[in-house]
Amino acid sequence: MSGILDLLNSDLGKQIIGGVAGSTGNDQGKTSSVLTMALPVLMKAMQRNASTPEGAEGLMGAISGKHSGGILDNLGDLFGGGVNEDITNDGDKILGHVLGAKRSGVESVIGQKAGMDSGSVAQILKVAAPILMGVLGKQAQQSNVSSSNGIGDLLGGLLGGSSSSSEQNFLEQILDADGDGSIVDDVAGMVLGGTKKKGGLAGLLGGLFGK
Repeated sequence: MSGILDLLNSDLGKQIIGGVAGSTGNDQGKTSSVLTMALPVLMKAMQRNASTPEGAEGLMGAISGKHSGGILDNLGDLFGGGVNEDITNDGDKILGHVLGAKRSGVESVIGQKAGMDSGSVAQILKVAAPILMGVLGKQAQQSNVSSSNGIGDLLGGLLGGSSSSSEQNFLEQILDADGDGSIVDDVAGMVLGGTKKKGGLAGLLGGLFGK
């Protein structure tokens, strides 16, 4: 299974980045940075939520129904005609459900790292969240995940499956950051300072953080 960051580097990913940047009026490079940081964080948050039976069932219900992946089949129409309020309202609800009280802190930290205000980050994530749910829906179909029991493995696979505990800890720290950015600097140094590998989550985030 390809990871979420592999997706962003694919042709589909480039279409998503370009479309999200255009529809929110943001710089494409900064939008790419925001999505590269934010999508693994959102998936880590979903993984946390899906660790309870209720959370797993809720996510399974969403990706089996409304978010089964159809949005990915119509990206040209979605971005070509302008992203409508239904999409951004849906994204707003997804972010509120997935991140809860941690939402503003996550948006603030990612904004600081990407050189963008948190309001612009929020705009980007509102458009990206329904697309990310569509990706999960498609992957669930392709992997024949039909019950809530397989959700955790699906998310783990998209996050890199064999990613190291330090990478997982990095995502946890962003989720738990208070928005001042300093904790992310500390964790980025810890995670990325000792790694030489070019691939994987650490390698991609290493490029973003200038390590």
